[in-house]
Amino acid sequence: MIETRALRYEYPSGPSLSFHDVDVPQGATLLLHGNSGAGKSTWLALVAGLLTPAAGEVVVAGQPLAGLSRTGRDAWRARHLGFLPQKLHLSDALSVERNLALAFYAAGVPESRIAMHRALDLLGVGDLAGRRPYQLSGGQAQRVALARTILMEPKVILADEPTASLDDEAALTGLRLLENCAAQCNATLVIATHDRRVQEALPAAMVYRIQPAAAVGAAP
Repeated sequence: MIETRALRYEYPSGPSLSFHDVDVPQGATLLLHGNSGAGKSTWLALVAGLLTPAAGEVVVAGQPLAGLSRTGRDAWRARHLGFLPQKLHLSDALSVERNLALAFYAAGVPESRIAMHRALDLLGVGDLAGRRPYQLSGGQAQRVALARTILMEPKVILADEPTASLDDEAALTGLRLLENCAAQCNATLVIATHDRRVQEALPAAMVYRIQPAAAVGAAP
């Protein structure tokens, strides 16, 4: 679940963004809508504990983020939150398997090759574990990044513009993969997007629309 109350963020040399309250049940899907620059990525970063709000409260999967130190937030994020960024950030210097292994290092838990291969198999890329990211197609790289996202069986999955630059077929495939992975973990899924195809593909999702310098409330 995700709850925000009276949330506000102030850029050091820019505008202040205020967001209406959000209450997303565990296992639900939320579409975060808004044009580029409206504040979608800022909201995701606040929920992920990557940014500290100027005011307000954020509670994710029962954890009030204000109660954690910076180190504590990093450890909590690595163990309980999966983040699929628009830029996948896979290291070409490492194999697919070693890219996934970094998630265990970040979480401070022992590495599990069984868990890594289970996640890769779930996404249909188990045979690519030994390859480097530069040897993958765009679709394969996205599946590897999603395998890394769900590796720790997160309680919340955040995806930032996951259909950007994808054709209709690839976009629908990616959304179905996100849906299925969230269901496997019983995770709350948040997709930040301005792509109309996302809402068409996920008509039952909650919608939260963000406008510049303000947020427009969530609707079922």
